[in-house]
Amino acid sequence: MTPSDLDALLTWRRDVRHFRTDPVPETTQEALRHAMDKAPSVGNARPWRVLKVDDPSLRAQVRAEFVRCNRAAQKSYDPATAEDYAQLKLAGIDRAPLQLAVFTETAPAAGRGLGRQTMPQTLEHSTAMAVHTLWLVARVHGLGVGMMSILEAAEIERLCTVPPSWRFFSYLCIGRPDFEDDTLLLHRAGWQENAQTKWGSR
Repeated sequence: MTPSDLDALLTWRRDVRHFRTDPVPETTQEALRHAMDKAPSVGNARPWRVLKVDDPSLRAQVRAEFVRCNRAAQKSYDPATAEDYAQLKLAGIDRAPLQLAVFTETAPAAGRGLGRQTMPQTLEHSTAMAVHTLWLVARVHGLGVGMMSILEAAEIERLCTVPPSWRFFSYLCIGRPDFEDDTLLLHRAGWQENAQTKWGSR
């Protein structure tokens, strides 16, 4: 892969909210799972835990939780901003064929604590890197990914009946995009443009 290939991949790695309903082939799902196997992890703890959410009833409950949280979030803004917020499409859960609930195991035996004695948050960092790795590989396979965060973590943990040591990290909606776009949706909608990364010095 050339630097320009990588730059193109990063440019087209955008949060997707508009999906086609075509099923994601099992071979492609396996490629995504395998991509997470290759993700970097502090201490090699590999704390990410992933559940495929296939059950229609569970999907409906997750959607209901999103609707509840989304309404509460809209009410937290001033009227003008709330109106802008209401115009955003913030969930692809109604159409995305593949949906994953991602958690972080907060007390993994793997890694034996290496690298997280002083910074336990590195477990969440590792999960984030695994999700990003999956996201890039999904893009290579022509898939889009949307990460739902307008959800109460404790409620998703309850709905998914996970062990007490698992902490909800993100809910991923995955499928073929309805349309291709190299511009961040929140930028296009006028909510927030990309800001240039600046490196300070000391």
